[in-house]
Amino acid sequence: MNEEPTGNFAHNPEPLPENITEICDRVVESKCDVGFIVDPDVDRLAIVCENGRPFGEEYSLVAISDYVLSQTPGNTVSNLSSTRALRDITEKYNQQYFASAVGEVNVVEMMKQKNAIIGGEGNGGIIYPEIHYGRDALVGIALFLTLLAKKNIKTSALRDTYPDYSISKNKMELTENINVDKILEKIAEKYSSYDVITIDGVKINFDKEWVHLRKSNTEPIIRIYSESDNITKADHLAKVIIEDITEIIRQDM
Repeated sequence: MNEEPTGNFAHNPEPLPENITEICDRVVESKCDVGFIVDPDVDRLAIVCENGRPFGEEYSLVAISDYVLSQTPGNTVSNLSSTRALRDITEKYNQQYFASAVGEVNVVEMMKQKNAIIGGEGNGGIIYPEIHYGRDALVGIALFLTLLAKKNIKTSALRDTYPDYSISKNKMELTENINVDKILEKIAEKYSSYDVITIDGVKINFDKEWVHLRKSNTEPIIRIYSESDNITKADHLAKVIIEDITEIIRQDM
């Protein structure tokens, strides 16, 4: 679909549910077992179930890692803003999961350091070192099809076997005179009793949920990503952190 090289995208190339309705409908109409979506440079992979439901861009790496780990035990890596489902799957095989700073180069660097057998990013980027150290949707498709064939189940049934988390993505715009680094330091200090990672902004790991704060390099904005077992909880977690930031700013003024 939409393979004509016109230079114009048929729709917004970001594989969000609202942008992939055409292929979701086509999968059902054509009675396909699975649908695949790649971005323009074919380094991100999104999947559609046979019932037209998006598999979830975050879960492309999760499913493919499940297959790779079942064949070859080893470590996994994704970035700090990716779903914790990869960690859950990795620990199921009694292996170690590691989180890197956001960015493909940072993921690859940590994969090399930790000798990871599979890694990538929650945006559908699959990095399989046995082939090469780069995001590759075609490698991801091959591995996913192998997993589906070996399990011999429907794509939707496969998706239901994985932990179900939801990520809330927010941002908070600040005035230029506000010291964003100082805000992040104070947030890290407030939640220091939890697992706090500061290699790329501030990430706070709670029991089964997390929040990741990163500042923009070009404008006074803090990006706030949070994940929980449903979107309502994820939104609430983000709201709590935003309130914390607001209070820090109020006290400093």
